[in-house]
Amino acid sequence: MVASDALPQIAIIGAGTFVRTQYIPRLRELADLVIVKSIWSRSEESAKAAVELARDFAPNIECKWGDAGLEEILQDSSITAVATVLAGQIQVEVSLRMLKAGKHVIQAISEAEAALSCYNSFCNDFPHQRVWALAENYRFEPAFVESRKLLNNIGDMMHVQVIIEGSMNSSNPYFSSSWRRKFSGGFILDMGVHFIAGLRMIVGCEISMVSAIARHVDTALPPPDNICSLFQLENGCAGVFVMAVNSISPKIHWRIDGSKGALQIERGTDSGRHGYTVLLYTAGGHCQRTFYPFCGVNEELKSFIHDISQANEKEGAISHEPETRSLYIEGARDVAVLEAMLESSTKQGAPVQVKKL
Repeated sequence: MVASDALPQIAIIGAGTFVRTQYIPRLRELADLVIVKSIWSRSEESAKAAVELARDFAPNIECKWGDAGLEEILQDSSITAVATVLAGQIQVEVSLRMLKAGKHVIQAISEAEAALSCYNSFCNDFPHQRVWALAENYRFEPAFVESRKLLNNIGDMMHVQVIIEGSMNSSNPYFSSSWRRKFSGGFILDMGVHFIAGLRMIVGCEISMVSAIARHVDTALPPPDNICSLFQLENGCAGVFVMAVNSISPKIHWRIDGSKGALQIERGTDSGRHGYTVLLYTAGGHCQRTFYPFCGVNEELKSFIHDISQANEKEGAISHEPETRSLYIEGARDVAVLEAMLESSTKQGAPVQVKKL
């Protein structure tokens, strides 16, 4: 057990639904590894509400709000890292301010390429780079970690398929009205990056070229809400990526067909638990089935805490290489695939090379 005065101290920037329902419960489970020193929100009311939810495991937690509160966190040298859980461009701006102040950051992907350019422009100001980690990261879901290991059992990859048919009705916890409001920039890009992350994690190689057609069918949703794409992996294998935001028959799965079998990952429930079912089909019609409950947020936070805990207290130096799955550039590469698909659609499906980052 590490003494509490030796634990890293972090701040949460944001106090919305995801913080209240995911970050606070997960950090409660990790209270022996990290101290949550403060929670910030734009408004005093929302900050205080979130702080009270964390008071049981962080009795000395501080409530911060507004510009003054954000500045206090920036200037607080005892806070070594922050989790920024905000929307859109404001998230990038705040994260870069925190990085410039010498703090490690974990955040969801947003404005990836421009953000990386800005980060690289000032990272040399420090003896060692600050950890900039990617949150809401499918690469940490055990289902994808194990699926990557199982890929060798199906022989040479012959074909890849990713199907995302979502439902925007209120009974679906992943595509509810609150998510509808969140993805004002377009569900295909904002949510699609997670499915591309899962694909890249499983196949273990990059997507080199795409050809796609995107459409806007449901005018109640931000455009586009449907996309159908062919893609080619760097190993030569071809595949399809289909995403329909609002379907009457929701289904989410990744499938890789090989010369000796097939691997399929399905999102759904098992005994009331949400997660992924991994199906390994081998010769003779045998099927190995394993269910993995969602726990990616736990795993990504534990990885981030481990990385910042390795930092030299005097210089903020990283004494080891951060977990590669959490690197922000991986999210930028996910975005690059979706951007290539959307670009192809504007060119009536003409092939587009995916930008290398």
